[in-house]
Amino acid sequence: MSSDLTKLNAVSSIDGRYRRDSEALAPFMSEQALMQYRVMVEVLYFIALSGLKDFGPRQLSTSEQGVLAMLLKLPDEDAAIIKAIEVKGHNDIPATNHDVKAIEYYLKLKLNDSTLKDELEWIHFGLTSEDINNLSYTMMLRDGLEKVIVPALQEILAELKKLVHDHAALPMLARTHGQSASPTTFGKEINVFVKRLEREVTKLTEIKLLAKLNGATGNYNALHVAAPDIDWFTFSEKFVETLNTNHEIKLAHNDCTTQIESHDSVAESFQTLARINTILIDFDQDVWRYISDGWIKQKPVAGEVGSSTMPHKVNPINFENSEGNLGLANALCNFFATKLSISRLQRDLSDSTVQRNFGTALAHSLIAYRATLKGLSKIAVNEEAIKADLNAHPEVLAEAIQTILRREGVPMPYEKLKEVTRGKTVTMENLQTFIKNLDVTDSVRKELQALTPENYIGLAEKIAKK
Repeated sequence: MSSDLTKLNAVSSIDGRYRRDSEALAPFMSEQALMQYRVMVEVLYFIALSGLKDFGPRQLSTSEQGVLAMLLKLPDEDAAIIKAIEVKGHNDIPATNHDVKAIEYYLKLKLNDSTLKDELEWIHFGLTSEDINNLSYTMMLRDGLEKVIVPALQEILAELKKLVHDHAALPMLARTHGQSASPTTFGKEINVFVKRLEREVTKLTEIKLLAKLNGATGNYNALHVAAPDIDWFTFSEKFVETLNTNHEIKLAHNDCTTQIESHDSVAESFQTLARINTILIDFDQDVWRYISDGWIKQKPVAGEVGSSTMPHKVNPINFENSEGNLGLANALCNFFATKLSISRLQRDLSDSTVQRNFGTALAHSLIAYRATLKGLSKIAVNEEAIKADLNAHPEVLAEAIQTILRREGVPMPYEKLKEVTRGKTVTMENLQTFIKNLDVTDSVRKELQALTPENYIGLAEKIAKK
């Protein structure tokens, strides 16, 4: 088999079967993306040092700033050079077996023939690799969420809002404990998911991702010994702040850390993403049931097969696919949240390999969102079936009748309705007979007789439109 990666020989379904749905994350979550972000942090840090008075690289000329700006985009061939430096060596550079050191050597190699060749030791000056890594992973997560995940969630919300708008007033049988319950509307029930998702998506974008730039054990040791008169707290805070330009999700500097930033804000982000995904699992399962009950119709796609043996089948595969991928994503999201906030003493390296899988969690989430969107594009609400099933359960009016009778002071109305309805097949004729024999005024009797399952929806329509 060829060693070149293809969709057919990829070990992970993310880069194989589902590559089309997940590839939007590659610019932010791939190995090359990690290299790109590391280069960006190193270059911007070098530029920031050049802005210090009487310390750091000399003031940069316009052409030198242009040279450094060119490094902010990492071409494929340069990513290959960085990888070579790390694993086998490149030209006269021996293999580092250290991915961040490979970035430093790559930058020195790129700038060695420029006018900055005498300033090269300011690259990675006073830092530990974790200063570069934590900023890189934080920006990767921010950009992946901001540019791919949140827009996909907004697409889902837009489709759900259409359903809410179109069916706000459609009366529908509710079910609690799987049994018939007081009617609602289809639009109101979808709006429940809209409101839940909106709250969590807002939280996701409002979390400030903490980052650090404070050296090997978080004490600015090397930076302070080299330049004790510089306010490194302010320098680091301002540096992190410069990374927020044109971004909704913000980074904030954490100046009290060990060698690593403690990852609590990253954990918070993944916990929020897990709640979003759980809400969508709930939605997928509800839609699956509505399809099973015939309340939602699926539009058959020409040429598509639902079963290898049953020709009639049109299966809710997109919602099932979404549910499965959301579960996979949440397994990782919840693991990140519990794992990354723990590090032995001033640091251990077990978080390193875990962070490399951020893209896996986001990818399974994105695959699920695309599946949900595809499923939504293939369904139509079956209003006739919904109304027919609602009207087949007139027993839901028992609550309404006994409540009005309570208002009128009729003794034991709950118990009277329980005797007539609980565990029995109830018809509208049964209820009308019960109402006819009540000792109430004519106006109350008319009020009760006017009740139907379709008009007993409370404020559901207003809630849907709210």
